Amino acid sequence: MLFNSLKFIFLFLPITLLIFFQIGKTGNYRFATVFLVAASLGFYGRWNPPYLLLLIFSIVFNYFVGSALSEKFKVPFSKKLLLTLGIIVNIVLIGYFKYANFFLSSVSSLVGANFQIENIILPLAISFFTFQQIAYLVDAYKGETKEYNFLDYCLFVTFFPQLIAGPIVHHKEVMPQFADKSTYRFNPENMAVGMTIFSLGLFKKVVFADNVAVYATPIFNAVSQGTAPTMVEAWVAALAYTLQLYFDFSGYSDMAIGIARMFGIKLPINFNSPYKAISISDFWRRWHITLSNFLRDYLYIPLGGSRKGEIRRNANLLITMLLGGLWHGAGWTFVFWGGLHGIYLVINHQYRSLRKRLGHDLKNTNWLDRGFGWLLTFL
Repeated sequence: MLFNSLKFIFLFLPITLLIFFQIGKTGNYRFATVFLVAASLGFYGRWNPPYLLLLIFSIVFNYFVGSALSEKFKVPFSKKLLLTLGIIVNIVLIGYFKYANFFLSSVSSLVGANFQIENIILPLAISFFTFQQIAYLVDAYKGETKEYNFLDYCLFVTFFPQLIAGPIVHHKEVMPQFADKSTYRFNPENMAVGMTIFSLGLFKKVVFADNVAVYATPIFNAVSQGTAPTMVEAWVAALAYTLQLYFDFSGYSDMAIGIARMFGIKLPINFNSPYKAISISDFWRRWHITLSNFLRDYLYIPLGGSRKGEIRRNANLLITMLLGGLWHGAGWTFVFWGGLHGIYLVINHQYRSLRKRLGHDLKNTNWLDRGFGWLLTFL
């Protein structure tokens, strides 16, 4: 069920909001949470009911591992070993469902065989709910999680506005909001703001993204059949797809943020005019912001970040972006795309370092510098 479908807009969303606030009005906040978890599980399970069991297993496993790491109860393992076990189980799950056939097909092409596991259907949103929970385990190991109860944790993972396509939320951002009793009371301002943001996102998706796709999709389909496009057709397809991708993804993120706000929950912004970026570093501060923050906090910084010298920093950037590319999809095109962005970031950092050594004030740039930076970054 997509956010822009008539069933969602005119049935699922208003009915869920009505029942949730009716329960909340009685003061039975636990029951309101139970209802919202059930509605979220129903929203997810409608796509493929058997994979609902996978989501439930992931939630139960990670909650109890996180509780053990935060010493809510004792286990006969060291915390480091338990964290390692928890991360491995999560990686194995996403590795099997998302990357098994990619790995086997890559090996097959090298050895000339035909290895494949049949009938692996990629579970919806597995990348999002897996990464959110890995972050939770790491924070529990560091002692940065509170004594969350199981019901609130379930809602943190399954909350349907952000479950399918993000934003990737951090437990510190939303779980205190679930514990706030005012969340369960109808708030006209939250509803008005939420409906406005949702409407803007819906407009981006339906009016912009879907209509721009008309210019991109036929040319991409023709190329996939072996047709060589003209230079004009190639540029039209590339630019149209650039706009389609942004309006589709940012529109869906806006709809998620708007829906959550209707429930009184403030989700983090995920896009900030990324095509206005004047450098590739600036772009990654604006595009899929919650993923960029996750990769920075749980991959780039643990690898050493920029603390261990320039060579190590460049290597960390490349590794982070390669894995970020692979996170987007199981294919060598995604790995190549991530590698390209890693190289772009390394070049950008080297260029900035050179200008600093030359005594340039990077905070005081003229319109020509910004214009050239924007054009180069966009292309």
